[in-house]
Amino acid sequence: MYPGTHAHRTPDKPAVVMAETGEQLSYRVLDENSARLARVLNDAGLRRGDVVAMLSENRLECFEAYWAALRSGLYINAINTHLGVEEIAHIVNDSGARALVTTAKQAEVAEALVAHTSGVANRYAIDGHLTGHRDYGTALAEAGPRLTHEPRGATMLYSSGTTGEPKGIKTALPDASVSDPGEPITHLLQRMYELTAADVYLSPAPIYHAAPLNWCGALHALGATVVMMKRFDAEGALRAIEHFGITVTQVVPTMFVRMLKLPEKTREAYDMSSLRVAVHAAAPCPTDVKRAMIDWWGPILHEYYGSTEGNGITFIDTEQWLRKPGSVGRAALGTARICDDDGAELGAGEVGLVYFERDHLPFEYHNDPEKTKIAQHPQHPTWTTVGDVGYLDEDGFLYLTDRKSFMIISGGVNIYPQEIESVLTLHPAVDDVAVIGVPDTDMGEQVKAVIKPAHELEASNQLGEELIEYVRSRLAHYKAPRSVDFVTTLPRTATGKLRKGELRDQYVDQ
Repeated sequence: MYPGTHAHRTPDKPAVVMAETGEQLSYRVLDENSARLARVLNDAGLRRGDVVAMLSENRLECFEAYWAALRSGLYINAINTHLGVEEIAHIVNDSGARALVTTAKQAEVAEALVAHTSGVANRYAIDGHLTGHRDYGTALAEAGPRLTHEPRGATMLYSSGTTGEPKGIKTALPDASVSDPGEPITHLLQRMYELTAADVYLSPAPIYHAAPLNWCGALHALGATVVMMKRFDAEGALRAIEHFGITVTQVVPTMFVRMLKLPEKTREAYDMSSLRVAVHAAAPCPTDVKRAMIDWWGPILHEYYGSTEGNGITFIDTEQWLRKPGSVGRAALGTARICDDDGAELGAGEVGLVYFERDHLPFEYHNDPEKTKIAQHPQHPTWTTVGDVGYLDEDGFLYLTDRKSFMIISGGVNIYPQEIESVLTLHPAVDDVAVIGVPDTDMGEQVKAVIKPAHELEASNQLGEELIEYVRSRLAHYKAPRSVDFVTTLPRTATGKLRKGELRDQYVDQ
């Protein structure tokens, strides 16, 4: 289903609520405005398979643009607002976007983009008069009648670029109407988490990322209410759960860490009893962090492992995880395979590249057949990898060790930074941590921990030595950092992923 269905059944039900202000978008208005924008884009000449770029902070109108594309056979390309003008221009041009929807808050970047994105003939600005842009509200008010044919569109998103330049991920458009049943992610959420129209979903992450955007769209397809935060705040999330009676949420592990580090009195002040499903993904979750969240919220934690590429997915619930701590679950989409660098399949417990076997090639990197080829298995082209390393146990549960590109080779021994980061994450003196390999003339690479201390005054050689010993007491000595650097901030995406390549480059270039 889609918003038009729910606009007929429950027109005044909130489709989206802004957590901080209480502003609402009803299903009736979401349906009307997305239909108007679909007509505007159609009259501007956009046709099935064309791309609409969206450059916006978290706000209600994001879903009008999303559903306008989804109900008219277009791709919606939501762009990270924290990127620079040249980076955004590359994504807009690479995607072939013919239209762009933006906001007054993005005015400086949006106006600068005009000179760099000549292929965009149609630009719309929400809440502001931007040079080179048509007023969004006026465009909707002047729109013609609804389209009578509504082929289903799709998202076309770019990877977060934590290991290099963002890559455009394009899937084939379905041969279906937007109102036809069978949209995969909606069906998956119904089956895995029993989500229904009665649910209230908290979305605390930026809407330009794949999981928040697609999950919110799926909840709309079900007729549920999405409560969206402008930006994540640990106490604000707890407040929203209590105030709106949130039943399901999806977070990343850094959000768990931020909530766990709130004073106990603050954490106990909010009622979490409405919450029945708490999903986490997007980055590895240290086992100590997950155990602490289960102790606090109960056995409602669910984890999945997947990627923007959508080549495969695994799921695990609390009961399974307590039996298989550290696992990200068994494959529910595709068949997980572990292979060595030559493509030979490995046995249970052996670490290698994680592939998912499908009966078709599930994605392509837009305008980059070479990157697409690199992601494919050398002998089985429908097996694909995004570069993660891990192993399967004898029961088929997947365990991730790290990204291949992050692996440290010191004295010929493979060391996985994720394991060391997991040990340091909940240390009371650590606010944030990244572990990287830096050049070493004798060993090839040595392990370095880069740490943002919980309190700036704590940064000292003594604390560095204490943290090294802390790791040595919990892991093999060769895995412990040889050195610790203290910083005021670490480069992360807004969803909490470390931009580790950027951090590592700082040391290589020194």
